[in-house]
Amino acid sequence: MEEKFYKEFEVFSRRRSDLPMEHRFSILAPNLEMAYILAKENFFRRESIHDLWVVERSNIRRMSEEEREGFKRIDNKHYRETKGYADLPKQWRKLEEMLSSEG
Repeated sequence: MEEKFYKEFEVFSRRRSDLPMEHRFSILAPNLEMAYILAKENFFRRESIHDLWVVERSNIRRMSEEEREGFKRIDNKHYRETKGYADLPKQWRKLEEMLSSEG
């Protein structure tokens, strides 16, 4: 198979050391060093950053379809999800009203 001149790279950065890395954009470049230079030039003109990562896309491990299937829910136990707690105040009020009407 013929090797392509340009490779795909993913660019990540963070503004401060206490912030997580964020994906910024994808870039095409002939090699890692040129991708880093292009990413750096793009960022330093717009904002100051604390850290910059450039990763060749082929070096990122992706989840396979089989692995993705393993993450699908096999039960309907919504109480395990945090959104199940959204109506707790409503349930408490209902319980308090029920208890106060009994007593």
